Amino acid sequence: MKLMSDLLKGKKILVMGVANKRSIAWGCSQMMMENGAELIFTYQNDRIKKSLSRLVSEEEKLVECDVSDDASIENAFKLVNERFGKVDGILHAIAFANKEELGGEIMQASREGYALAQDISAYSLIAVAKYGREILNDPSSIVTLTYFGSERAIPNYNVMGVAKASLEASVRYLARDMAKYGTRVNAISAGAIKTLAVTGIKGHSELLKMSEERTVDGESVTIREVGGTCAFLMSDLSTGVVGDVIYVDKGVHLI
Repeated sequence: MKLMSDLLKGKKILVMGVANKRSIAWGCSQMMMENGAELIFTYQNDRIKKSLSRLVSEEEKLVECDVSDDASIENAFKLVNERFGKVDGILHAIAFANKEELGGEIMQASREGYALAQDISAYSLIAVAKYGREILNDPSSIVTLTYFGSERAIPNYNVMGVAKASLEASVRYLARDMAKYGTRVNAISAGAIKTLAVTGIKGHSELLKMSEERTVDGESVTIREVGGTCAFLMSDLSTGVVGDVIYVDKGVHLI
């Protein structure tokens, strides 16, 4: 189903975290573009840039940004501002944990692996908001992606579940502190979808099957369905939605 409207006409959105066409961030991007938004994309390295270039033909809309490095974030946002002016929203769709941390018992997590998952998956949102404040219009919106492994002990999710819990807490504190700048901050808790991130989890096939069986209609949520909610949260229709985690999982979290 393809929806076209002017919901986001005239808005510029910075998208961080598209890895390939199966990424939830790409589903969000599609829906935002179909609703009139102009998008700019960041990439971490040349490998991701090559993949992203297959989806985005305009090279000037691709900006390098490594969220583990404050200087890289600051420089990327300065470049965005120079090329496009201020933006109306940022989609933060970035998370990472070492593969060996996503299996077995959480007691086996290394101190370094735990810290890395927190840094890339949770702290990066705070850093993005800090430097993004300079390029965000008033009003504007920041949206991040989470998963209900933040509140349930999902098999093998381990340090990522803890990082997502930290991310959701960060959303609430950022929503409080960014309000004075006219920026809303919210999270979408998406259902399990076969993405590059999910396939890194041990036993991911069982996770996907369990999630699909628990949806209200027996079918997994799609990246475009998640994208529809993202488009809403980026729009002026969502000005009253602040500091929330919105579930887009076809009811999996209810059962």
